[in-house]
Amino acid sequence: MSRREIREQIFKLLFRAEFYKEEELSEQLQLFFAELDKKEEKDICYIQDKFQQILAHLPEIDEQINGVAQGWKTSRMGKVDVTLIRLAVYEIKFEEGIPTGVAINEAVELAKSYGTDDSASFVNGILAKLV
Repeated sequence: MSRREIREQIFKLLFRAEFYKEEELSEQLQLFFAELDKKEEKDICYIQDKFQQILAHLPEIDEQINGVAQGWKTSRMGKVDVTLIRLAVYEIKFEEGIPTGVAINEAVELAKSYGTDDSASFVNGILAKLV
C-alpha cells in the first residue's frame, strides 16, 4: 500500500473507533483487517501500531485541538472532521518523518473525499492554527 492508502485506512479505523467502546476495539480491529483489500503484514502492523499510538495520545491531541478551535470543542465537531484533525495532529506532533505540510494536505484531501462541503476548509483552518 502507498503512504496515502495507509493513511486513509488509519483514518477509517479511527473513525470506526468513534462508535465503539474501548473493550470492543479488539474485535473491531479484527473485523477491519478481515475486510481490508491488498493487505500485507507490514502494512497491517504499521496501521495497527499507529492506531494504538493515536489512541494513547488522544487526550493530549484533543487538548491541543480544543486550545485553538475557537467556539468549537472536539466533542461538538463532526466525526469525520475531528478524526482527520486528530490524525494530522498526531503526525505533526509525534512523527518526525512526516512534514507538517504533508500531514495538513493529506487531511484536507481526505476531508474533501469523506467530509461535507465545509470540511476541507474547517480541517485546514484548525490545523493552520496549530502550526
